[in-house]
Amino acid sequence: MKLSSFFHFASFGIKTILFKKKEPILGTVIITDKCNLKCKHCSVNNITAIVHPYEQVKREMQTLYDMGVRILFFCGGETFLWKDGEKTVRDLVVEAKEMGFLIVNVVTNGTYPIDLPEADLILLSLDGDREHHNMIRGDTYNLIMENIERASSDNICFYMAINQINKDYVRHVCEKARDMKNVRAVSFNFHTPYPDTKELALSVAEKKACCDVIVRMMKEGAPVFNLKSAFPYLVENRFPVPCHQCLVIEDGKISTCGRCIDVPGLCQECGYFFVAEYTLLFGGNVKVIFEMLMTYLKYI
Repeated sequence: MKLSSFFHFASFGIKTILFKKKEPILGTVIITDKCNLKCKHCSVNNITAIVHPYEQVKREMQTLYDMGVRILFFCGGETFLWKDGEKTVRDLVVEAKEMGFLIVNVVTNGTYPIDLPEADLILLSLDGDREHHNMIRGDTYNLIMENIERASSDNICFYMAINQINKDYVRHVCEKARDMKNVRAVSFNFHTPYPDTKELALSVAEKKACCDVIVRMMKEGAPVFNLKSAFPYLVENRFPVPCHQCLVIEDGKISTCGRCIDVPGLCQECGYFFVAEYTLLFGGNVKVIFEMLMTYLKYI
């Protein structure tokens, strides 16, 4: 992380904590909900299957920037399906950097070539070992591994949504993140139970067991991009929601924290690790503040 970026985020954090501000720092632009997969745990793919045009995406990026957002995510659907004429996701990342965003990340299912060194992180969905990943996402595991091997940069971060199908394979994903070339880290979420996927949600005991595995893997050297100081709050959903420092914009509509905010009661069952981490951070939790500082300096 550049020193100037570090000071910007530090200043934002101090002001937010001291004055209980609710300005955003992290934003996500949904560039399409079109996806080539039909994952068992996903409730937001191919609802419209619209690929939003470049000029609209650029305006939405500018809107977030003007609101104070400096950490930007491009998300789908599948982001690498996005195209407008000759422009691709690479053009969006470059545009975001030129606009002034300090960290620019891309979320993908990894089934398309992921050679994108311009991005700070490519968050790539890996949901267990080959058998259980393919149970969730279709026969994609081998293709994803090939695309990782072909990438020219080590900016890939595995992104695992833990649910009833893959809960016993957290160790596998940690080991892959530790041992694979081009993979910098792994980040976890618990399944957030949208109405059509409630059966995949974990119990409190199952969440705790998964967190225990993650902590053991951290001690064994796995590069985990999550904060263990937030785990007790995640297990019991004891963190404040929504996270006012995070925004999502999709087709001109801005949502605080995420799209799930529109589903009654779903916030109280949130499984997003970063939401817990950010709300605890900006609430002044000293352990979370220190651990996030160390983690971000290490992996970004």
